[in-house]
Amino acid sequence: MFLSVFDMFKVGVGPSSSHTMGPMVAAARFLDTMRASPFDFHGLRGSLHGSLAFTGIGHATDRATILGLAGFAPETYDNDRAETALDAIRETHQVSPEGLPLLHFNPKEDLRFDFGPNLPGHANGMILMATDAQGDIILQETYYSIGGGFVMTESELSAGKDADEGSPVPYPFKTAEEMLLMSKTSGKSIAQMKRANEISRGCTESLAKGCARIWQVMNDCIDRGLKTDGILPGGLNVRRRAKSIHVALQAERGMNLNAPHTINDWMSAYAMAVNEENAAGGQVVTAPTNGAAGVLPAVIRYWLDHVPGAAPSRIEEFLLTAAAIGGLVKFNASISGAEAGCQAEVGSASAMAAAGLCAAMGGTSEQIENAAEIALEHHLGMTCDPVKGLVQVPCIERNGLGAIKAVSAASLALRGDGQHLVPLDAVIETMRQTGADMHEKYKETSLGGLAVNIPNC
Repeated sequence: MFLSVFDMFKVGVGPSSSHTMGPMVAAARFLDTMRASPFDFHGLRGSLHGSLAFTGIGHATDRATILGLAGFAPETYDNDRAETALDAIRETHQVSPEGLPLLHFNPKEDLRFDFGPNLPGHANGMILMATDAQGDIILQETYYSIGGGFVMTESELSAGKDADEGSPVPYPFKTAEEMLLMSKTSGKSIAQMKRANEISRGCTESLAKGCARIWQVMNDCIDRGLKTDGILPGGLNVRRRAKSIHVALQAERGMNLNAPHTINDWMSAYAMAVNEENAAGGQVVTAPTNGAAGVLPAVIRYWLDHVPGAAPSRIEEFLLTAAAIGGLVKFNASISGAEAGCQAEVGSASAMAAAGLCAAMGGTSEQIENAAEIALEHHLGMTCDPVKGLVQVPCIERNGLGAIKAVSAASLALRGDGQHLVPLDAVIETMRQTGADMHEKYKETSLGGLAVNIPNC
């Protein structure tokens, strides 16, 4: 099993990796299929199903699908250009993606929200169609946005998770148990094994540059969020709070009467800054999803700014270790809130951040696995119930608490020798089972939990 660090950490656009980035990616893939087809196309249609329908407006799924069909992609997204394109599409009822003829597409009529049963493969399903001059469907594909910006067609999903078309990697661990055994046998750390796997598919220079860019985008996102205030879009009138918290914390610096637990406010401010940017549709990095994008950057920033001896040179080690843990969770359970609740998003992010911090602070492979286990274990059962379908309440604060748990988990693991009762594999499997048993209304549909118990929403 191989999942690249650049698959786990993808530069994209808010507010949701599965509901915004995923549909945009699916639309781009459909355009590629059309370009490779011999048919003469005249129009486009689409339908959104399951969670993509129920929370699609709040997550900007319709907007992302429209822009994807117009040729936009998350990694090169430009908001000003997107707004201009949307206005033109609404006025002309046409899209003109590169390499294809001018296509009829009226968003109000040709993009349908289907609130019936989920499609069989996943809670996040969508069907894209291309039509001929008479309006008959001549090409159709079903896509599933499976979390973290990952997209699979119906046939790819049915082929199973084991599909890995690339060349073999030196350390192909699929479980934490295999990871620890390979680490012990080889004498390499988790990050060293992950680095070897990455280099076998790329090169050392591109890995270093790529990791540096990932952190730069993360850190820039924190800085933007700490400098920006105002009301978040969507209608809940949620105020941005990261800036005011940060200003207050800076004013208190150096005071002798500061309570030790104030450090939690620093972590929360960093995490909330990212998720406020995400909620506003800004540029973020999936870590492993947009909804949980603030946890890992907040922990890295906490480590760099507040932990003696922290060195930026170890950020690559942090990211590689975190990506290794995230890959295990994704392969053996889920990182999708629509599939397994928020335990799969913030819980996974917290486990990844805990493992990365433990590694950066000199932890052994056993301590790193323990740190990830502690963090994930104490998110088990967490539901995904965004109010009004927006990635704001409870999502923004939840990232702050996920970061705090990650640091606590890493600290506890470093206080021990790596021996513990509950293995990470058992927690990942428990998370999978809990997600399967969880009622659909608690899995990113906004049909239960806080989403229905907040007045006037």
